[in-house]
Amino acid sequence: MGEAETPSFEMTWSSTTSSGYCSQEDSDSELEQYFTARTSLVRRPRRDQDDPVEWKIPNLSQAEIEQKIKEYNGQINSNLFMSLNKDGSYTGFIKVQLKLVRPVSVPSNKKPTSLQDARKGPGRGTAVRRRTSFYLPKDAVKHLHVLSRTRAHEVIEALLRKFLVVDDPRKFALFERAERHGQVYLRKLSDDEQPLRLRLLAGPSEKTLSFILKENDSGEVNWDAFSMPELHNFLRILQREEEEHLRQILQKYSHCRQKIQEALHACPLG
Repeated sequence: MGEAETPSFEMTWSSTTSSGYCSQEDSDSELEQYFTARTSLVRRPRRDQDDPVEWKIPNLSQAEIEQKIKEYNGQINSNLFMSLNKDGSYTGFIKVQLKLVRPVSVPSNKKPTSLQDARKGPGRGTAVRRRTSFYLPKDAVKHLHVLSRTRAHEVIEALLRKFLVVDDPRKFALFERAERHGQVYLRKLSDDEQPLRLRLLAGPSEKTLSFILKENDSGEVNWDAFSMPELHNFLRILQREEEEHLRQILQKYSHCRQKIQEALHACPLG
């Protein structure tokens, strides 16, 4: 880990699902297929029944942190230990489960042959002209080696960079999930929250706390996060939907008018 505190990675996959590349590059028809197949501009009711909850995060002294780390390491059955550093920070592992509904975008000329190959590729810094949409396996799991100072937005950016994903990081969000008394609670982490600190406070139990990467669906569309081709495509979709709605309305009133006229003709004169 350097000065920028970029998380290092040790990956494990709990899913054997194929990577599921679909050949869609930035032509008009393919972009339309991409967005109409997996996204909608109409806000729909959430199907996720998890309830939001706010956590109270205590400030621990250095002695309390040391004690917490000892207790944490004594409870795990693997070698994913936490380690205290001389500067008072600590390192450890967090597990992130991916629950992405939509495909992600990768450079079409950089498409890895498998998810494992993605780890060998370059970062996200190169300019991208053509894209290929790529479905990550459902419920894929990754263990990330991070610092206690590593922020949630850094975790998201590192995950995207690792798999050559060129989508804007603001399209994604890191959530924490907990089970309490038979109820499931879900909370979206702010950009500056520190996942490893939350992991230490909660202990190693995945029922007590787990991390999930999901689309950042807040109900408000962040248009600045989309590229120019994507925005133009949304305009085309809106125009097509508007035309379809107008056609249905005209057809409805035309049908109603026809029925009224038929009833008038059927009525006897006088």
